[in-house]
Amino acid sequence: MSLFIGVDIGGTKVLATAVSRSGRVVRTAVRTTPGRRVEARLVEDALTEAVEEIAGVRRVGAIGIAAAGFVDAQGERVRFAPHLPWQDEGVRARLAERWSAPVVLDNDANCAARAELAYGAVGEAESAVMVTLGTGIGGALILDGEVIRGYNGMAGEFGHTQVVPGGRACECGGTGCWEQYCSGNALTRFVRAQGVEDLAGPAITAAAEAGDPVALAAFAEVGEWLGVGLANLVASFDPQVVVIGGGLSAAGDLLLEPARSALRESLVGAPHRTVPPVVRAALGPEAGAIGAADLARQTFRSAGTRARARRRAARETARRR
Repeated sequence: MSLFIGVDIGGTKVLATAVSRSGRVVRTAVRTTPGRRVEARLVEDALTEAVEEIAGVRRVGAIGIAAAGFVDAQGERVRFAPHLPWQDEGVRARLAERWSAPVVLDNDANCAARAELAYGAVGEAESAVMVTLGTGIGGALILDGEVIRGYNGMAGEFGHTQVVPGGRACECGGTGCWEQYCSGNALTRFVRAQGVEDLAGPAITAAAEAGDPVALAAFAEVGEWLGVGLANLVASFDPQVVVIGGGLSAAGDLLLEPARSALRESLVGAPHRTVPPVVRAALGPEAGAIGAADLARQTFRSAGTRARARRRAARETARRR
């Protein structure tokens, strides 16, 4: 049986997974992302190491890549990646050649939304907004049960909507972007601003769970910004549910409770509408990789189905002659 692999590449971590037909992760490999200001080859080396560890001696059916960046509508190129060195790079074809396997490519939040739609927190909802919180913010839209990619393939880049005109400088080149106030980086920045230098990443979550006042204040701040941004998205798209994923979602209600409060306070017409529930992604930080593997499996199957249909049509045409 062929192996289908999903690879989620973010600003700090590469996560590769082998995923079953039911969306279950059966094996994982992790590498550190080499950085933003390095040669693209070094990032692709890390991806290759993770894929090779997962594949072993198994035959690979296809590999899906969930990239933290702007992926074109054709799923061929990463046009821009604020936290990665890819700039208008033909990533799909280059890695397919390197790995000698079929490769599909999409934005990481789109892949996470695909996974949550198929196996997770979206459930029976026909419309949803997905926000992934990691190094920055990713986002995806689900309408009528489908992930909406947009004309350029770049829908859902919520993290780079401006919430503070003239605010903090962002890696994208803009200022005041939402992810500068609501993300893993924003959480660490808040803690450091309070004079605490020895807390970062998951350690901040652990400290908050233990009752550390600085860590709790950091989550209250970032959670409030999350709710303010969600109010804009709910006002724009009126979804049935809002799903929060990415590494920062591991904090659960430490993050989501202040977000829910800020959403209700900031949302226009909140007393006169059903405010959508804000829920944690059921598949956790692995959702992007699971969705990428699912995209690879579905694409591979579709290609096989089309090829078989062409062969049947050719045989039928030959018989008629």
